[in-house]
Parts: sequence; C-alpha cells; structure tokens
Amino acid sequence: MFRTASRRTAAAAACAAALGLTLAASASASASAPSAAATVRSAPGGRHTAAEIHRFLTAFYGHHGPGPYQRAHQVSDHLRDRAAHTEGYDLLLCAQNTPRAISVGRVVTARSAGVGWATVTTHWDGGRRAAFTAYVGLDSRPITLQDVDCAP
Repeated sequence: MFRTASRRTAAAAACAAALGLTLAASASASASAPSAAATVRSAPGGRHTAAEIHRFLTAFYGHHGPGPYQRAHQVSDHLRDRAAHTEGYDLLLCAQNTPRAISVGRVVTARSAGVGWATVTTHWDGGRRAAFTAYVGLDSRPITLQDVDCAP
C-alpha cells in the first residue's frame, strides 16, 4: 500500500517542481495575508520543520477531514483549482465520503526539493483503511497544503 522511499523521493521532486511556480506566485499574495498558523516556529533557515508540518497536517485534517476554513485558506491555489475540477470526489481526502477517523504518519522533508510530506491514513467503517500522501512546501508562508498524491 505504501510506496518505497525512492518513489517518494521522485514524487517529492516532481511535486517540488510543480510547487516552484505555485510558491513563487503565492509569495507576494501571502506577504500581506495573516498567517493561518501563527504559532508555527520555523527552522533556522525559515523553513518549516517536520514537527511543524506534522502539527499542520494533523490540525488541517482533524478527525474527519478539512473544513470550509481549511479548504479556503490553507490550500495552495494550484491544489484548490485541481480540487474544484474534480467532480464526485474529494481530492483533499482522496475519497468520495467522510472518513470515520484520520491519522497523519511520520513527516519526511527533502530540503533540497523544498518539500515535506507525510502519509495520511483514512479510517472507514468496517475497519477498512486507505492512505495517500500530503505535501507541504517547506517555504510556504503561511503554511499550506500544496499537493496530494492519491496513488497507493
């Protein structure tokens, strides 16, 4: 169900390339916007740490998925547009329905790629589970969900 580290690194590199344009475009817009995660303390280079990303993803997904505020203010413009054009499917949850519970796994950061990611596991009735990967830009201000990979 989970991809190998080399596939994740390749996915992170691809995500980082796509995020480059998103982060550059959102940098000027986010400079004047209030921080959605004001309590986040970044690493010495100003980049988000694995612990910060884990706290963000845990708060973002909550117990049953992101709410209206998270969807409107804590998702990159690129991902928000992709989600808006995905009919009959909640791209942010990689599912059609609301899960019974959500857990966030260990966060991995690729400093050279400028991205961090974690496996998000959705728990469903009957003990069924599904997983997807959530990506956060290490330099995103405010911290936002940049992309998701629904492939197992």
